[in-house]
Amino acid sequence: MAGIYIHIPFCKQACHYCDFHFSTTLKKKGELVEALAKEIELRKEEFKDTEVQTIYFGGGTPSLLTNDEIELLINTVYKNYKVTANQEITLEANPDDLSKSRILELSKSSVNRLSIGIQSFFESDLKLMNRAHNAEEAEACLEEATKHFDNISVDLIYGIPGASNEQWLQNIETVLNYNIPHISSYALTVEPKTALASFIQKGIVDAVDDEQAHEQFHLLKNRLEISGFIHYELSNFGREGYFSKNNTAYWQGKPYIGIGPSAHSFNGKQRGWNVRNNSKYIKAIQQNKLPIEVETLTTTDRYNEYIMIGLRTIWGVSLDKVEKDFGKMYKDYLIEQANVFINQHLLYIDDKHIHVTKKGQFLSDGIASELFKLNLE
Repeated sequence: MAGIYIHIPFCKQACHYCDFHFSTTLKKKGELVEALAKEIELRKEEFKDTEVQTIYFGGGTPSLLTNDEIELLINTVYKNYKVTANQEITLEANPDDLSKSRILELSKSSVNRLSIGIQSFFESDLKLMNRAHNAEEAEACLEEATKHFDNISVDLIYGIPGASNEQWLQNIETVLNYNIPHISSYALTVEPKTALASFIQKGIVDAVDDEQAHEQFHLLKNRLEISGFIHYELSNFGREGYFSKNNTAYWQGKPYIGIGPSAHSFNGKQRGWNVRNNSKYIKAIQQNKLPIEVETLTTTDRYNEYIMIGLRTIWGVSLDKVEKDFGKMYKDYLIEQANVFINQHLLYIDDKHIHVTKKGQFLSDGIASELFKLNLE
């Protein structure tokens, strides 16, 4: 099974924390959609022997596309690839785009899963982040979306400067009140060269409090697990049967094609990324050229990626897989390095799989980096 990710590089306005590739002008939207469809077709040979299980519209803000544009891209996938019968088609959407009429339109389309970027239900948080929607729209879209879609995911951000633990718990309770079956939640990260980084440097906004973010992560985990959610990946919680098929495939190392400017691809041994420029992307595709750079991963690269991803998930890192895919030397090295963290009660081994403990979960990326091997190939 494989996936197709389609990057829609447009937003109404720039969120202060975001460093993804996007444009706030829609002038080239029509040309870009045509280029996306053409790239989908140009790359069909990459999956000639593989079935596509997931189509994921990410961004940017994919809900800025019209339903006709979305259907054009989905139909182009169906025309050029083998798609499974139980496919998952996800559209990332912002609350301000999800009016009653738009939700009804989407419910009649091929999209069968919505990922809604709520982030917070508090006006002060939304203004700090420069989100395009307001608190009223955040709740209104969930009220309507749950009438027409069963499979919905909501994004929330914790660790926002000035947001108390009580406010954070209220955000969680609001989502639970709408019976949403999947939540993706991330700590607010200060990326270089973003507006947020500049505001913090100038003292306009308080710095992110890592200790409070840690507290809010555990508040989230405890509250959702009480409500029957499974914490299946560091930032993702789902009820049984509602795990993201798209993201789960990434974490399990399955191949995917990234369509659009800045989109990444992976085939098991190579990683590729498209040019991060809308005009250059469109021009190349119009000339039947793929504007992609490709890197062949070494054994050590692939081992390090597996460790990083595996420790973030409930499936953990399989010692048998490490030995089978990378060799006994890597397995022995992994066990030796892991013992340091096992003794600190940050890792444990169960049924030949290495997992992070509850204490170690928030630190999993840092622990993973200590288990990496240097690339000596």
